[in-house]
Amino acid sequence: MTTLVTGAAGFIGSNLCSTLLKQGKSVIGIDNFITSDGSNLKALNKFPRFTFLKHDIINPLPKQLSASRLRLDAIYHLACPTGVPNLTRLAEEMLLTCTVGTHNILELAKIKHAKFLFTSSSEVYGNPLVSPQKETYTGNVDPTGVRSPYEEGKRVSESWVMTYLRKYKLDAKIVRIFNTYGPGMNKSDTRVIPRFLSQTLKNQLLTLHGEGQQKRTFCYVDDLVAGLNLVMEKGKAAEVYNLGSDIQVTIKELAQLIIKATKSKSLIKTVARPRHDHESRLPDLTKINRLDWFQKINLTKGIELTLKTT
Repeated sequence: MTTLVTGAAGFIGSNLCSTLLKQGKSVIGIDNFITSDGSNLKALNKFPRFTFLKHDIINPLPKQLSASRLRLDAIYHLACPTGVPNLTRLAEEMLLTCTVGTHNILELAKIKHAKFLFTSSSEVYGNPLVSPQKETYTGNVDPTGVRSPYEEGKRVSESWVMTYLRKYKLDAKIVRIFNTYGPGMNKSDTRVIPRFLSQTLKNQLLTLHGEGQQKRTFCYVDDLVAGLNLVMEKGKAAEVYNLGSDIQVTIKELAQLIIKATKSKSLIKTVARPRHDHESRLPDLTKINRLDWFQKINLTKGIELTLKTT
């Protein structure tokens, strides 16, 4: 079985590739390194069944992917620039990847009759007015706001997926990923867990946005990858699945947990909170639980495992 993973050099993508390769599958990874330094590929290149293509999916795809002799059984479409600091700097790239790029990958899936899984995001819910968020919730998104290139980009990608499913009978599923952490995070990543770890390991001031009362959930990457595999194999076509943790913590509680785990001397410093920062996110996991997926690694254990690779 040959599987294509877009965004393969990224945090989740590289962990997914590793799992698929250990299962004995042949994997083709594709990435343009726009938010990755490529270091995650070192471990993957040791597998003889791994092939990597450096390419931006907004451009016509490499000919070897469309070649008739290549059989593609499944496609995991993860590619998209992420990160709050990139919301303006890489806004065009986010939108192009989610529109042109997603269209290109869907065309490939159609030609190859490959099963297709798109990794969307909890960002499609915007700043939710209901909690927990079910997959049927259509969100509270500002289409002209700072976060719109990513939020609206993911929403457009979902529309592309459903269009190909309805028009071409593509075997496609959508997974909306909530906050994820673990080995393989870029050391320069500004998302909260890698940022807190970087600061505490250097005994620097830990910067807390506002009073830290905003709530988030955090899922360890091994649990998340298991969920992606499960949805690809057992999920129903045309269905959307939330995937993440349903245990909320405040960002201040997270900060205190990481200070304790790292045995750091870091003190907490409050800084201005971005106006577009959402108050809370909480997935309703009923649908993914019905596939027999449940979180196995709690936040305390997950931080310990992450520290071993940091």
